Amino acid sequence: MKSTFSGWHYLWKSEDIRRKLIITFAILALYRLAANVPAPGVNFEVLAAFRASSAGSGGFLGFLDLLSGGTVSNFSLLSMGVYPYITAQIILQLLIPIIPALQRRMEEDPREARRWQEKWTYYLAVPMAALSAIGQINIFNSLSLQAVGERILPFGFGADLWLTSLTVLLAMTAGTMFAIWLGELISEYGIRGQGLSLVIFAGIVAQMPANLVSLLSDESTRWFMLLFTIVIIILTVFAIVYVQQGRRNVPVMYPGRRMGNRMSMPVKGTLPLMVNLSGMIPLIFASAILQFPAILASYFTSSENAGVAKFFTDVQNFFGATSTTTSNWGYWLLYFFMVVIFTFFYTSVLFDQQNYGENLKKVGATVPGVHTGAPTQKYLSTVQRRITLVGAVFLGIVAIMPFLIGLLLRVLSLNTASSQAGLFLVSSSGLLIVVGVVRDTFQNIDAELKLHGYKDSLLVR
Repeated sequence: MKSTFSGWHYLWKSEDIRRKLIITFAILALYRLAANVPAPGVNFEVLAAFRASSAGSGGFLGFLDLLSGGTVSNFSLLSMGVYPYITAQIILQLLIPIIPALQRRMEEDPREARRWQEKWTYYLAVPMAALSAIGQINIFNSLSLQAVGERILPFGFGADLWLTSLTVLLAMTAGTMFAIWLGELISEYGIRGQGLSLVIFAGIVAQMPANLVSLLSDESTRWFMLLFTIVIIILTVFAIVYVQQGRRNVPVMYPGRRMGNRMSMPVKGTLPLMVNLSGMIPLIFASAILQFPAILASYFTSSENAGVAKFFTDVQNFFGATSTTTSNWGYWLLYFFMVVIFTFFYTSVLFDQQNYGENLKKVGATVPGVHTGAPTQKYLSTVQRRITLVGAVFLGIVAIMPFLIGLLLRVLSLNTASSQAGLFLVSSSGLLIVVGVVRDTFQNIDAELKLHGYKDSLLVR
């Protein structure tokens, strides 16, 4: 197999592919335009003062901005992006093996079960978006009160604020559903199956130029940080591609076929098991879970009891405002272990849904030395768990990479404000999404080229 791009010069000549690319770019441009529309009622003077403060310019805001494309710092209608939908999708996927009725529905009619799952994912995304909006508003109002003494957005459910608060919640929830709809349009009319991924990808890439400018703002460390950033990006991309492409090929014997009066010999094949079957989901899920304590604590930080208010303020700072600074090693250690645990859990859920043991038994295939059916499933599950350990530790390191880089910069006495902001340019979590989306998009475009007869596009055997 040799790699070549000789067929890609036909990319713009194919009318169907050209139309899909134009639609994709147009929808992404519309998404980025809508991302600059602020939520109603925002006090822009307070927002500007908060962003200029140490709390607003630190790691927490930059971390949230990384995956939202700057919509959080601007308090945009699309501040939550498409993540409530992804969270709802993960919750339903985790509920299927837990609830017997859902598991039976999936086994009896997988196609109808997928339609049911898609429908309820949309339904669940609405309350998830509303809860995320409430938590985000409470956290930022609490932080702005501490930093500048005023709220960014008047919010509450008292007699004088309930109408304003309801308007903000409806607007921000509608913004999230609008972003999800744009992603679905891309999947249907643009690059197939890549809509939501490209929406997230667009948000990450949109922040990189601003982060690069921030990284190079300090003249004393400008060229060192640029070289350091390039080296980190190259090494991280190499590690991501290497692990994401990692497979454990389990030998499988397929039965011979009858050809007339003769029976062909059994065929030896392989069953590839991925080192990182769960992709980015454990990172997203672990970060979402770790945001809940800060969201809940934000309701009690204004308590009249000083002891209670201090306790919940400390909880909020641990899980929110200072959680992404390099000094909070406790948060990052917890984040690492949660990512590892969720990687094993989510991989187990996905692997059990594949049911390789029964599927191989139906076609008469066997793993040498292992009985068919349940013993095969148990053996493959053991192999999958062993190789998942590598993938889980890798994802854990990806999650805490900003912390590790920050420690290295502190050792080198380069932990300045500009270098701290620049860490998000090379965030390995963002790079993992970018590399995965680019790879999948190239594969989809290559498949489209081959489908239209340009078989020398990307992979030539």
